[in-house]
Amino acid sequence: MLGVLPVASGGIHVWHMPALTEIFVDDSILQFGGGTLGHPWGNAPGAVANRVALEACVQACNEGRDLAHEGNDILREASKWSPG
Repeated sequence: MLGVLPVASGGIHVWHMPALTEIFVDDSILQFGGGTLGHPWGNAPGAVANRVALEACVQACNEGRDLAHEGNDILREASKWSPG
């Protein structure tokens, strides 16, 4: 359908990113409410964590990596280089 984007919302957080990226790649709207605001270090680090996870998963998907099996490892590796 032209002019329509899928939306994922409601209870999603960083650890859902591999599955969401596998489903939508980078052609969707991801609404992180509590997944950002509930970060133990605050709102800004929560937003950074979401962005870093998204970019790492999209890059991995573009490289042909298997997000279903490597997703958690991809996120752990990305967190080592997170600016937060």
